[in-house]
Amino acid sequence: MIGKMIGALAGAKVAEHARGVSGPVGALLGVGIVAAIRRMSPVTLVAAAVGGYVLKRYAEKQAATKPAPKASAR
Repeated sequence: MIGKMIGALAGAKVAEHARGVSGPVGALLGVGIVAAIRRMSPVTLVAAAVGGYVLKRYAEKQAATKPAPKASAR
């Protein structure tokens, strides 16, 4: 029960920084993620964590190689 409450609080806080997700939706996602994590095996959790880290690094690399937008000349 406490884990679900902590998940709801964390989900609501994360929703403040995510586009298209409001506080209550983030809280529900947080509760759902806590329930899903409890059902996963340790190998699956490690694979999900590594996959998330690799995806983050890839997104950062793509953002770094993207050229800066040019100012329009008027």
